[in-house]
Parts: sequence; structure tokens; C-alpha cells
Amino acid sequence: MQDSARYVKLVEWSDEDQCFVGQCPGIIGPCCHGVQETQVYAELCQIVEEWVTLLKQAGRPLPPPTIGKNVTVRFLAEVA
Repeated sequence: MQDSARYVKLVEWSDEDQCFVGQCPGIIGPCCHGVQETQVYAELCQIVEEWVTLLKQAGRPLPPPTIGKNVTVRFLAEVA
């Protein structure tokens, strides 16, 4: 499994921007957007992979994984 798979990736519709917006809590905030949800998700996955690679190359520790940590539930609770 790639290290980037250890992080929750969110793609949601933005009424304000009239497009889908992708982010990865713990790694990067809103960072990509587009009209097709699947394209935004693919771009987000690539961005997260690049961030993980850059952190490793710099010798920096990776943020704690968010998969399996109920991040989505906590995130939705904060938004509500």
C-alpha cells in the first residue's frame, strides 16, 4: 500500500465555486477543483502522492494517518 493511501481524501461540491473541490485533511486543504468529480479525485490523489514524496525526500515525518480514525465523522461534525 502506498503511504498516500493512509489519508482520507474528500471531494465535495461547492455552491460558491460551482465546481467540485478536493482536499486531504492532515495533508493539504482545498487544493484542486473541476466540474467532474472523478477528475478532481484523480488530481487530488496525485497531489497527495506528491506531498508525501516531498516530505520523505526532505526527511520530514509524515502526518499521522487519517484512514480509520473517524476523520470524516469528526469533519462533518465540525462543518454542521
